[in-house]
Amino acid sequence: MENVLRNLSGKPEQMYGRRTMTRYLRRHGHDVAFCTVDRIMRDLGHHGVVRGRRPRTTIPSKNGIRAADRLNRDFTAAAPDRVWVADFTYVSTLAGWAYVAFVFEVYSRAIVGWTVSSTKTTGLVSKALTTAVWRRDHHGHPVEPGLVFHSNAGSRYTSARFSESLALQGLTASAGSVGDAYDNALAKSIIRLFKTEVVSQHGPFTTLAEVEFAVMEWVD
Repeated sequence: MENVLRNLSGKPEQMYGRRTMTRYLRRHGHDVAFCTVDRIMRDLGHHGVVRGRRPRTTIPSKNGIRAADRLNRDFTAAAPDRVWVADFTYVSTLAGWAYVAFVFEVYSRAIVGWTVSSTKTTGLVSKALTTAVWRRDHHGHPVEPGLVFHSNAGSRYTSARFSESLALQGLTASAGSVGDAYDNALAKSIIRLFKTEVVSQHGPFTTLAEVEFAVMEWVD
């Protein structure tokens, strides 16, 4: 059943909510319970399009361990690659929501990592982190152990899987409080610029690929 829902990525059916999706699957011969569809969609980060509401990007984790806030709203750094901040946002397309994750270098305000996905899973933010580390190494500026990686307290950034990724790279985790935009103000400020210069100017987008291409051009 999980593979069936994965294969709907990029199709109009991806915008179905849990109840509509359950009825859709039953019409196509799948004897499935609502609770099963609800669990799988939640695991995949899928949700229906709801009029008047925007998807939540900062959802606190029930089981994740939140790191201390090592920045305390001080978004400055004495040298490059001492502090990174990260966040992700959403972009509406005709095929469903696209999620864009960024990693920003605090000293220069440069975008060092990014990725685009149709789901808002831990893999989304992990890939942005991996891209950032690879790009810095590729450009002759390998990341040194102890670099502070600051994010919000959302479940993707506080998950055990993402914490392990940070530890493997030798990075020091830092997280703001739940629901406080000021604790990650630098990342949110640059993302607002992305929404103004890309989403508002070049939308509406049709596919995930269009969003990805627009992000690449903007970052470049």
